[in-house]
Order: sequence, then C-alpha cells, then structure tokens
Amino acid sequence: MLAATRELLVEVGYQRTTIAAVARRAGVGAPTIYRRWPRREALIEDAAFGHTQPAPLPAATGNLYADLRAWVEAFLAQLADPVTRAAIPGLLVAYHRDETLYERLVSRSEEDVRAQLVELLAADGLQQRADAVFDLLVASTAIRALTVGLREAEKFCDRTAEALTALAYSSWQLDPGPGARRRSAARGGRPTVGRSSAEEPA
Repeated sequence: MLAATRELLVEVGYQRTTIAAVARRAGVGAPTIYRRWPRREALIEDAAFGHTQPAPLPAATGNLYADLRAWVEAFLAQLADPVTRAAIPGLLVAYHRDETLYERLVSRSEEDVRAQLVELLAADGLQQRADAVFDLLVASTAIRALTVGLREAEKFCDRTAEALTALAYSSWQLDPGPGARRRSAARGGRPTVGRSSAEEPA
C-alpha cells in the first residue's frame, strides 16, 4: 500500500493520490487501508517520510561547520526525493486546514530530530541557538527542495552551512529600543541590546 502510494504520488501528484486510487493500485479494498490509516494525509505522510522514527543523521565529527553541512545535505536529499517533493505541497495545505495533523508529525519525528541538533550544538556550548538553527535549516532546505531540487546542491549546502554556523555562534540580540533601555535601567539592570556598551547613549 505504501509502495502504491509512492508510485501514484510521482505519477499523478498529490490530488489524484486518493484512497480509492491507492486501493486499486495495491489490489486491496479501501476498508483495508482505512483500518491502518484513518485519513489520506496519514497514508501520504507515511509514504513520503517512510518511518515513525527519524532517519539516522550524520555522526558528529567535532567540526560544527562540517556537521551542519552534513545535516543540510541529508535534509535536502530527503526533501528533494520525488515522492516527498510531490507530497509536501498537498500536506502543507492539509496542515493549514487542520493544525492537529502537523502536530502529529512533529510529535513523532521533528521533536526527536530537533533534540539531536540541541545535543550537537551543546558540545560547543551553543544549545541556546538550536531552535533558530533548526528552523532555518528546515525552511531553507524545504524551499530549495520544492523549487529547484538538487540543482547546484553542493553550492547550496556550502552556503547554508555557513549561514547556520554563523547563526549558531552569533551573540547578537535585538536592540529593544531607548524606551526599553530606560525601563531596564530604572529597575537597576542593564538591558540586552545589539550594540556594545560603548555605543550606549549617555
């Protein structure tokens, strides 16, 4: 059934990969599919992502840039796979209509992968940037996979790994503005700003 779903996604696209079409291709009755996958989105998710546990990620080498580049390459390869690439646009629409669908995907896979990235960055004491690094990693590879796929993948992986590494090591924080600085000073504390103390107004 999963093989039939993958074949249909590539051949006819998300919209025409219906439960009825999968049943015909797999040679089973629709009730057989519904007993395991109560919704079409759940079937397509399993066909596209292929597991209930996250795929093995590259082992850490101690070089953060090299490790993040390996992550970029792995994410891009999975998202640019023809099956995944065909499934994602339709799944995004489904997630927009029903947030609980995406929450299910997050709880079964994304949370574990995100936790592994926290561990990777924690080795260099950079775990506080893990959420930002993970979000940028997912967004950049997903958009790239859906638009141009693996075209010039090496250059993309290099550039993206550089950006992720810079983000991980960044100490910059948003300047809250003069009003927030005055309120912080009034409370006896120093504000967190995006400039050095030498640049603070007198």
